[in-house]
Amino acid sequence: MVFEASRKSYLGSAMFEEDMMRKKFLAVSGCALMIQLYLPSLTIHAQSQGIIEVGKFSAASPGGTLPPGWKPLTFKKIEKHTNYTLVKDDHTVVVKAVAEASASGLTREIKINPKEYPIVQWRWKITNILKKGDVHRKDGDDYPARIYITFEYDASKLGFFEKAKYQMVKLLYGEYPPLAAINYIWESKAPVGTMVPNPYTDRVMMFVLESGSAKLNQWVNEERNVYEDYKKAFGEEPPMISGVAIMTDTDNTGESATAYYGDISFKK
Repeated sequence: MVFEASRKSYLGSAMFEEDMMRKKFLAVSGCALMIQLYLPSLTIHAQSQGIIEVGKFSAASPGGTLPPGWKPLTFKKIEKHTNYTLVKDDHTVVVKAVAEASASGLTREIKINPKEYPIVQWRWKITNILKKGDVHRKDGDDYPARIYITFEYDASKLGFFEKAKYQMVKLLYGEYPPLAAINYIWESKAPVGTMVPNPYTDRVMMFVLESGSAKLNQWVNEERNVYEDYKKAFGEEPPMISGVAIMTDTDNTGESATAYYGDISFKK
């Protein structure tokens, strides 16, 4: 389940200082506090094809409902939500996100072995960058487009004190928070290839895949090796992937953004 919280940080005081109890880490943890179940029949089918279709938006209808498993991620203290709709663009149904000083996301609860399915592929398009966006600053931690990949709790990867913190959170909320997360982002200024910790927590690593306005209004195809990215970011073998999310948010900067997200899949 995705936990509700009074602020945008599920981990809250049990894991981070008060100034970290903000929206972006809840977006990460909210995406990752998920039901760790994945129907065997679907898994077998995906493996037989060598691909897992996480977000088959193109199979939906414009103005219709999201594909199975996808649901909104909202935050109690942020009343203004990003608007997500299914639209046809470039002859294909995609997700359109419109943010007006708002924040919310769409999440998919799914368990994937990143060693077996290391390659994630998707495409996206934005119409503008954020003037105040800055991956290094808390007040600039907004992006016209981002893909979250969260990883489930694994006690073997934590020291004694970190385990104690996670256990405290489990006692409060009934489930462990994510061990870590990767954000693939479209940044405003930072160079492509930048990898930095999220300004709220080093358990979330930000990878700048696109930056600036050179590719505005163009569909851009992306492919990343999540397995290798996790090892580069955290210096260890990754645990199971627990979820995937998309998010367009502008509540920190107070700006507006429009983005489009195509199908998301993992392959061997």
